[in-house]
Order: sequence, then C-alpha cells, then structure tokens
Amino acid sequence: MDIKQLTGWKRTFVSGLCGLSAILFLIGLWEWIGSIPQIPLTQVLPPPSKFLPVLLENDFKIGLGSQSASIYQSVAVTLLRVLLGMVVAFTGSIICGLLISLSKWSELFILPILGLIAPIAPIAWVPLALVIFGVSNLTAVFIVFMGVFFTLTIATVAEIERIPENLLMTAKNLGGNDIRCWQMVIVPAVIPGVFTLLRLNFIAAWMAVLAAEMTGLRDGLGAVVMTGRNLFNSNLILLGICIIGITGFAIDLLLLWLQKKFFWWQV
Repeated sequence: MDIKQLTGWKRTFVSGLCGLSAILFLIGLWEWIGSIPQIPLTQVLPPPSKFLPVLLENDFKIGLGSQSASIYQSVAVTLLRVLLGMVVAFTGSIICGLLISLSKWSELFILPILGLIAPIAPIAWVPLALVIFGVSNLTAVFIVFMGVFFTLTIATVAEIERIPENLLMTAKNLGGNDIRCWQMVIVPAVIPGVFTLLRLNFIAAWMAVLAAEMTGLRDGLGAVVMTGRNLFNSNLILLGICIIGITGFAIDLLLLWLQKKFFWWQV
C-alpha cells in the first residue's frame, strides 16, 4: 500500500498509527533495557515504570513544601509564555514586514540589520532578559519574541516579493485600489508562509523558554528538571524531560491543525 495514494482521514489514521507504533516500540525497548540490572546506564536513565509513578507519589506536584507546584501549573505556565511570545512576534513581524515592503529604500537599510540579529540563538538573550526584566514572565516572553521576530519579519518581506505580478494586476483591473490590493491579495498571500515558518521556529522558542526557566525562573517545566537536578533525582529529571517532549509535540500538532484549518488557501 502506497501511503501517498491515501487521502483525508485514511492518510491521517495510517500516519498516526505508524507514529504511535514507533513510540510504543521505543518505550518497550527502553523498558526492556531498564530491566537488565547489568546495564549501569539504567541508574541514570531509569525506565518509564520507574519515573512515571513519581507523579502519583507526589499527588501530581513537583517541588518542596510551599514552593511545590502541580504539574498542570508547570505545563500551563510554560505554554502561556511560549504562546504569548509567539503571538506577539507573529503579529509584529507581519506588521513590520508590510511596512518595510512599502519602500525599497527601507528594505536596503533595514533588512541587513535584521539579517545580522536573526542568527542569534534565543538562548543567547537569556542573560540580557534577566538583567532587563528580572525573574518574571516578561523574561520568557521577551526571549521567545527575540528568537523568532527577526526571522519572521525577513520571511514576510520575502513572501511579499514572491507574490506574482499577475495577481496584483488582476486585482487592479477589477477596480481594486492600493489598500484593497494589500487587504485582499498581499496579506492573505503572506500570512500562510509566515505561519509555516513560525511553526518551524516553535522548537527554538520552546527550547529558549525552557533554558530561561532552568537558569532563572522558578516555575515551569524547565524548573521541574532543575528541581530534579538539585535533588539528584533521576526519576524527576526524566519525568520532566518526557513531559517537555510530549507537550512540545502536542503544540506542534496544534499549530499544524491551525495552519490547515485557517490557512486552507495555501498551496
């Protein structure tokens, strides 16, 4: 059976089934290796049956005493920071990219500056963010924003330049003025491509927030891993890592669904 020939829900079902089978196989292999006492690595990387019960033992809470927080709160805090930073960066990049494209002179002067800042890894902004905003949610939001805004702005300008001239000419021949052309042709043509790049940059933003939570912030999924490190608790560290991976994977699927749902006209 050729999966390329499948369409709609059949292709989604087969893809999901294959992915779930691969994950279950990996978990089973991990569990089997962890059951072999002769392998010393199992002390550092305990199998799922060892670290998953940590949630039940602590009533789904991580931390010590009054500083403890439920795992749901940790996931929610990290997600809020990432999504807020991505929404601000996405909206700002669209607006700035459109404004830059209004003049070729602005492209010549501004794009080199954006190209200089864009390659800077989001994690590199962590120390500066801590100095400016201190230990707060604004630190994480700022890191996400700086990590994706410049790349998305450059992508917005590039998407505008890729719009075929015949589309603009057709819109003008049908009576559309400059404002209507921007509203009905340029913006709809640009947003899907920029959103795709936003989804691809989500992983970098996700890692940047986790790094910020590990280095300065006191809550979130990154803080869960750091709590495990401070307590020399391998089970807690692995539990935090698995939750980070599952949550990030779920958000990527959500972004993919949003892309297909709301930007259906993208080719």
